[in-house]
Amino acid sequence: MSNTQSPLMILIAGPYRSGTNDDPALIQKNVDAMNETALAVYQKGHLPVLGEWFALPLIETAGSKAMGDAIWNELFHPVAIRLISKCDVIFRIGGPSSGADEMVRIGEEQGKRIIYSTAELD
Repeated sequence: MSNTQSPLMILIAGPYRSGTNDDPALIQKNVDAMNETALAVYQKGHLPVLGEWFALPLIETAGSKAMGDAIWNELFHPVAIRLISKCDVIFRIGGPSSGADEMVRIGEEQGKRIIYSTAELD
């Protein structure tokens, strides 16, 4: 652990469905990119979180039948938005994503630090 200060809770915000046409393999590629970033953040001594880690089990438990259905929409982004207030930093990764951009915008409104690279954590 290279961090000498208290660990920060860092929300990883990146594309999930954006640009995938809901292709499961492409969605998984996006998830993998966020998880890899989360691991790098952890290795820097911080606590990474993804909204997906909280939202997807709730979506499944609530009975969603498909991405983008009413249950999905009720939970997917709103869970991440609630999570922002608990985080110290928003780490924006990846390409175009209205959802990730919304996390950054809300983070900025709440005075959160926004970063785009693990180098910004040194």
